[in-house]
This record gives sequence, structure tokens and C-alpha cells, in this order.
Amino acid sequence: MINDIQKDADQRMDKTIESFKSDLSKVRTGRAHPSLLEHIMVPYYGADTPISQVASISVQEGRTLVLQVFDKGAIQDTEKAILKSDLGLTPNVAGQVIRITLPPLNEERRKELIKVVRGEAENAKVAVRNIRRDANNSLKELEKEKEITEDDLRRSEEQIQKLTDTKVARIDELLEEKETELLEI
Repeated sequence: MINDIQKDADQRMDKTIESFKSDLSKVRTGRAHPSLLEHIMVPYYGADTPISQVASISVQEGRTLVLQVFDKGAIQDTEKAILKSDLGLTPNVAGQVIRITLPPLNEERRKELIKVVRGEAENAKVAVRNIRRDANNSLKELEKEKEITEDDLRRSEEQIQKLTDTKVARIDELLEEKETELLEI
């Protein structure tokens, strides 16, 4: 019983960290990376399709993303989708290739992005703490129903707290990595 609750809490906390990592990958640094465009949907034959299914994305010269569109008919739709995205990027079309040059980040924009990243980190920490609370509540229910002893409850709560501390430390690590990446010129 106790192990199931701890395992469930661990898995849910890992999913929270994975979600946080995915959120971090969407934050634009000075370097070009194909994951910047992952969340963009292109209207393709009446259905919104992920950009990765409409074009292959590669990096050229560190600051340029190159999209090789598979279907000539989708070039304009792909360009419009990139323009409409919240990334503030301007695509250049040359035949079946779309080039996106990422402008260097200025100091003000870097600080704004760091604030955004810190907010995301705080949300991830809150989610981890909520999972801890849920696990502790489940353990207290077991104790109320006399399925575990008070000592088992205390021991399990301590283990869940240690697990929470390690997951929060991992989130802080990821945050620090992203901040140094954002501050690089």
C-alpha cells in the first residue's frame, strides 16, 4: 500500500519535471533549435497539422532554422503559421525552403525570458508540492482506517518529503541551466 502511494507520487513528480523540461525547450535562447517550432500547427488540407509533419526542420549556422517543406502547396500556410505564432519570427521563402534567422536577444528581452522561466519553475515546484500533499493525504487515510501504524505514517511522510526535496532540487538545476543559457551572448 505505502509503496504504491510512493511510486505513484514519484511517477507523477517525474511527469511534472518532464512537462517543465518541455516548457523550457519552447523558450527561445540566442541559438536556433528545431524544438522552437514544435508547437506550431499548420492548416494542411483542412486540418491543423504539427509543423514537423509538414516540413523537415534543421539548423544552419547556429542562428538559422531551415524548413524543407514536403508539399509545395503547404509553403504559404507554413509561412503564415510561423508569422502567427507567438515567437515573433519572420520566415523567408526561397522555393521549397523556408529560412528563419533568429535575431540576437537584447538584454531587456533576456531578463523578460528569465522571469518567464522562473515562473514556469515555480509552477512546476507547486505541482510537485501538490503531489506530495495528495500522497500524504492518502497515507493519512490509510492510518485512519487502521491499515498502517502511526510510525509507518511518519516514516512514509519523511520518505515522500525526501522525494519532494530531490525533485524540487532537479527543477532548480534545470532552471539554473536555462538561465545561464539565456544569459550567454
